[in-house]
Amino acid sequence: MSKLPTSLRLLIFIGVLSILWLPLAIPINWLLRHDSNLATIVTMAVLFLELLCLWQLWGKLVYGETNIFARYGLEKSGRNSREFLSGLAIGFWVCLGLFIVEALLGWIEVKTPSANLLKIIAEGLLSACGISLAEELLFRGWLLDELQQGYNKKQCLWIGAIMFALAHFIKPVAEIIRTGVTFPALVMLGLILTLAKYQHSDRLGTSIGIHAGLVWSYYIVNVGELIQYTNQVPVWVTGINGNPIAGVMGLIFLTALMLVMTRNH
Repeated sequence: MSKLPTSLRLLIFIGVLSILWLPLAIPINWLLRHDSNLATIVTMAVLFLELLCLWQLWGKLVYGETNIFARYGLEKSGRNSREFLSGLAIGFWVCLGLFIVEALLGWIEVKTPSANLLKIIAEGLLSACGISLAEELLFRGWLLDELQQGYNKKQCLWIGAIMFALAHFIKPVAEIIRTGVTFPALVMLGLILTLAKYQHSDRLGTSIGIHAGLVWSYYIVNVGELIQYTNQVPVWVTGINGNPIAGVMGLIFLTALMLVMTRNH
């Protein structure tokens, strides 16, 4: 199977995953139909657990790898851990820095934190790390590794980034239209996270860290209700629907981060 064309190998993997996941996801969604958030959490947790098992089997049967996660960049080392912490700080301050600049410009007002802010910070960190670990293993781990079997590095960079962005639009058409403005920023984020892996000898620590830092910072500000937009500028500047990457300011900050990654690559 390792000799098959990359596109066919990807389809086989996705097909096997679907056969394993859908028979569980469909009844879970039906049983929890009155609580869509809980249904999503449970089905995604099941999906991730099945992915972990399938990746191990895939590594052994297709590539003869006994430690497929190390091949994907999730190596157990102090260096990878330090790179994760460094990436976490970068992602956190890039996102928070965007809000600070907007506050200084008078585009947002900072509100008084609620009493449960520490709880929100802790919950946000756990949630951000879980989401980022899963997405980075999927896109900068498994997918990038598969693409590298049939494409050069630059092609892998762009194909992976576009597929990362497209994966965030597996939703109803109306929702795709409403959130479509985030597509360029998601492609740019995919490029940044792949470049981060390339720069660190294919280790995932920095990629997971940057991703987690961005999610964590936004979670604290959004769930903690720490800001209020003053509407002094159009929403396409600050971010449509309150999403910072769905606006010009978000694109500027991501572009700056990508230029740093490109310069160092």
